[in-house]
Amino acid sequence: MAKKTYSADDITVLEGLEAVRVRPGMYIGSTGEKGLHHILWEIVDNAIDEAANGYADRVDVVLYKDGSASVEDNGRGMPVDIHKEKKVSAVQLIFTQLHAGGKFGNDNYNYSGGLHGVGASVTNALSEWLKVQVYRGDVYQMEFSSYPDPVTGKMMSGIPKAPLADTGMKTRKKGTFVQFKPDARVFETVNFKFEIVAKRLRELAFLNKGVCITLTDKREEQEVRKEYKYDGGIVDFVKWLNEGKTPVYPEPVYVTGERDGILIEFAIQHTDSYTESVFSFVNNIPTPEGGMHEIGFKSGITKVLNDFARSNNYLKDKDPNFMGEDFREGMTAILSIKMKNVEFEGQTKTKLGNPEVRPAVDGLVVDELGALSKNKKNADVFDAMIKKAQGAAKTRNAARHAKEIARGKKEADSTKLIGKLANCSSRKAELNEIFIVEGDSAGGSAKQGRDRQHQAILPLRGKPLNAEKKRLDEVLKNEEIRTIISALGTGIGNDFTLKDLNYDKVIILSDADQDGAHIRAILLTFFFRYMRELVQTGHVYIGMPPLYKVYKKDVEEYAYDDNELKVKIDKVGRGYQIQRYKGLGEMNPEQLWDTTMNPKSRVLMRVSLEDAAEAERLITTLMGDAIDARKAYIQENADFNKEDTFIKEVKL
Repeated sequence: MAKKTYSADDITVLEGLEAVRVRPGMYIGSTGEKGLHHILWEIVDNAIDEAANGYADRVDVVLYKDGSASVEDNGRGMPVDIHKEKKVSAVQLIFTQLHAGGKFGNDNYNYSGGLHGVGASVTNALSEWLKVQVYRGDVYQMEFSSYPDPVTGKMMSGIPKAPLADTGMKTRKKGTFVQFKPDARVFETVNFKFEIVAKRLRELAFLNKGVCITLTDKREEQEVRKEYKYDGGIVDFVKWLNEGKTPVYPEPVYVTGERDGILIEFAIQHTDSYTESVFSFVNNIPTPEGGMHEIGFKSGITKVLNDFARSNNYLKDKDPNFMGEDFREGMTAILSIKMKNVEFEGQTKTKLGNPEVRPAVDGLVVDELGALSKNKKNADVFDAMIKKAQGAAKTRNAARHAKEIARGKKEADSTKLIGKLANCSSRKAELNEIFIVEGDSAGGSAKQGRDRQHQAILPLRGKPLNAEKKRLDEVLKNEEIRTIISALGTGIGNDFTLKDLNYDKVIILSDADQDGAHIRAILLTFFFRYMRELVQTGHVYIGMPPLYKVYKKDVEEYAYDDNELKVKIDKVGRGYQIQRYKGLGEMNPEQLWDTTMNPKSRVLMRVSLEDAAEAERLITTLMGDAIDARKAYIQENADFNKEDTFIKEVKL
């Protein structure tokens, strides 16, 4: 149980604030849009930590016209007394010292999602200004700013304007208010995206049952406000993800408990879909690469359901056990654990490495879910799970056979691929790229105009199958899908192996029209469902052919959207002519190379997976069978009056 008192003595200082501004990428990953939102998450995480440990039940986030953002919680309020060693207030230490916070010891926070005291100081260092108010009966205030030294010109980051001050005002409020303005001298953009902030806050509300989180956008003439509060917590999260799908039993199964000091909760519900959707979190932080908690969770599920199947005569003595993938077909699951001393690993630090977590989660799943399975009241639910697994098991042999064909193991299929794929001569996968091109005409131009050493071309002669709502063996009957899998060499589903990827870049190249957009959506759906790691690791790209050519005599300029068209017209000058490209096939090989394939001049967009849970729901909505849900999404989100329709980025 966390200690009730919280004072300056609890603030541990490991080292002073260093040149965060010189190398911000070391602390927030980038100075682009992702890094900008990261400094907001650090302040939000501090507020959520108060809620996760039972000290707060409300967090309010506001976006202002001046580009600043604020986060307020009704927790205990930051300590305001003087630190004995450093002789300054605890508030000043929190915002000016790296590794200064109340989260290093295990007394004040049982569980913490923040960067262990780094976050608040990094946010301060990368802000033009920051101010904090603390409500502890009295109202305390402190302000910080960043500016160049008038003598040396050296940037002074996060400097206190004055010591923490008691304003003399009294309040019944409790908690902490932090407002900051990201520094445009650091970031490529200082415009917070409402949609990005809203998605993260909604996710945090799901993960912290009963906590009310609000988002207010004051930047537009008409204020926009969202409120998220889920009394069902992760059960509501699963229901939200499964909107648009058909559950095979009415309510998610929910389990919570503590094992070896680790708080574990999960909710599962099976639907009539054919892919698994498991989303895991550690101290409210998404772990898309999984880790020890997911391994323990999946093994526990497999043990419990196989035991239930044998006890209820779904499996005879001579029958082999079901495989784990059988039980996870169509399963939507949220796994959330809270623990101390988290150790992340993996390239993006989103994979849990603590080995002690695996047996803890496995043991709790076996004990608690096992107990539910033995309760006769739950017989229908567990029967439905086993029947779903039976259907999955029956398709395994067919799928295995289809996978062998798709991987090119069958000679006949390899022969078919030879006639379609124009491969590159280099065998260094890290230098190679493959263009998946819409149509034979464009494919022919691409083959003639390409760099034959490093660029492979795979033309699509028909529209690939929409992988949503299709079993794996059904997907693999589609010839276009099979040729893609054979060309990439990775296998799919549980057989996917990234190290076997034949090309560093997988580039979707389709026309800039409705049909081209549909093909992109189909291919992205397939990659998300059956080659998700390909997307997560940044190997999937969208090629951007130009929409216009502006020319006269020997002058040619290409424009990729309507705004750029105006610029190119001015550049070419009087007497110009415009060609509007209706498709890739209208370009000759030289034009296609210059505009779309030449690494020195082309425009590519990397497809990123920012929020796997949001992507899951969006793909279900747009590519699934729920027509009403798709219509509602389009009506709510489509802007048919928007002039600039050029896609700046693609995020699953």
